[in-house]
Amino acid sequence: MHGDDRPGAPIIKASEFKAKYLKLMDEVADTGHEVIISKNGRLLARLVPYRKRPESLFGIDRGKIEILGDIIEPLEVEWEAGR
Repeated sequence: MHGDDRPGAPIIKASEFKAKYLKLMDEVADTGHEVIISKNGRLLARLVPYRKRPESLFGIDRGKIEILGDIIEPLEVEWEAGR
């Protein structure tokens, strides 16, 4: 694979992709990292891992967010609008 001067996904020439696409598909599926495909120096496509979309966004961040303090009680701060 060929990198470029920016961080992120590696770039691979279309001819190299054609020769190695089955191996690259397995690598992308295993690592979860995308690969960018170029042709004649032009970025052409991205090979990304398949991710099943959730049926609903409700609860998608459950277990990732922690509430600190009381979010119901008003703050003891004088608001500019209340002056």
